[in-house]
Amino acid sequence: MSLINKSIATIMPYLPKWFAKPFAKPYVAGEDIQSVIEIVKKLNNNGFSTTIDILGEHVHSETEANNVLNQYTKLIQSISKNNLDSTISIKLTHLGLSLNEELAKKNILELAHYGNKDNIGITIDMENSIYTSITLDLFKEALAIHDGFGAVIQAYLYRSIEDLKKLDSPKLNLRICKGIYKESSDLALNDRVKINENYILLVETILKGKGYACIATHDLELINQIEKFIEKNEISPHRFEFQVLFGVPMGNKLDELKEKGYKVRIYVPFGEAWFEYSIRRLKENPKIISYIIGNIFKK
Repeated sequence: MSLINKSIATIMPYLPKWFAKPFAKPYVAGEDIQSVIEIVKKLNNNGFSTTIDILGEHVHSETEANNVLNQYTKLIQSISKNNLDSTISIKLTHLGLSLNEELAKKNILELAHYGNKDNIGITIDMENSIYTSITLDLFKEALAIHDGFGAVIQAYLYRSIEDLKKLDSPKLNLRICKGIYKESSDLALNDRVKINENYILLVETILKGKGYACIATHDLELINQIEKFIEKNEISPHRFEFQVLFGVPMGNKLDELKEKGYKVRIYVPFGEAWFEYSIRRLKENPKIISYIIGNIFKK
């Protein structure tokens, strides 16, 4: 079955989107705000915090970037109106960074004012390394407007430990992830063991410092190592949280983390750009295909 799953995941990008929709459903919370709000309500009721992402990046015009900004402001208003335990996550290229830095700056700072008004946290996702410096610069500007702003660093980049040290402060809310973009060996580690070692170094550094760590990984071995560090050093649960992607199987680990009193936040994407995102998730976890096919035949 694993060979069949991998084969389906490989050919999925070339099939009609209607065929892919059932396979996308576990990973994407619909295409509109109302759909994602309903899913977030259920996750909140089950004890999970969330962060909501509108899928997409690299817009092609200023009009498109401004439309994305408007979608995010409506999302912030919906989160506030429904009293949800949720932040939002955004990509700067979705707000126009790859077109014009000033456009992205205008949009992210405007979004900071909206987030501050409704007290909704906002995290700037990290993208390719060509955007790392400008992303961190805009994060610092946005943080001056809204204390609820967060950033991301990627464990596979050599520069990340120095970036973390420069950013460290009681206001710092930092998501640590491994990194998914293809980068030069001059800029990034490509050995799994070394990336994991750097990941742990980053988490330990922020927890020994002043900031708040968002530990974003599905690597159970890594999570277990970090848990041991937390317990040994008696780190307060108010200093960190664990983050995972919506729909990615974690066994009973998330419930175990909650039972220990740790916050678990689920990254919930939605939007019209669901297809490309879902293909990436299926390639990472082809076994989900057999579960979905089984459910289809049961129905």
